Amino acid sequence: MHTVDTHHDEGKGQYFWVWAVLLLLTAAEVVLAYRQVFQPVQMLEALMILSIIKSALIIGYFMHLKYEIAAMKWVMMVAVTACLCLMCIFFPDAFRIVHLGVR
Repeated sequence: MHTVDTHHDEGKGQYFWVWAVLLLLTAAEVVLAYRQVFQPVQMLEALMILSIIKSALIIGYFMHLKYEIAAMKWVMMVAVTACLCLMCIFFPDAFRIVHLGVR
């Protein structure tokens, strides 16, 4: 049996700070989407970077992965990588909708 003896702070203040950062990042995404100050490709890149940061905060703090052992973190990263690879394999199939419909 493996026990983890590390102590981590589970105070509410930490979660409120993370929640505030998530709220600010969401507000930044909304402003970027409505103002459309970038070209579409740059807008997509900026929104993807912000969403990756948000997902890392959610996974790390609210799903408590930050305090897990290294093996659990590796399992999570392998699963995410497998999902992304599957998306890249099947995503080109979505382009067939361009050729469907009335001409």
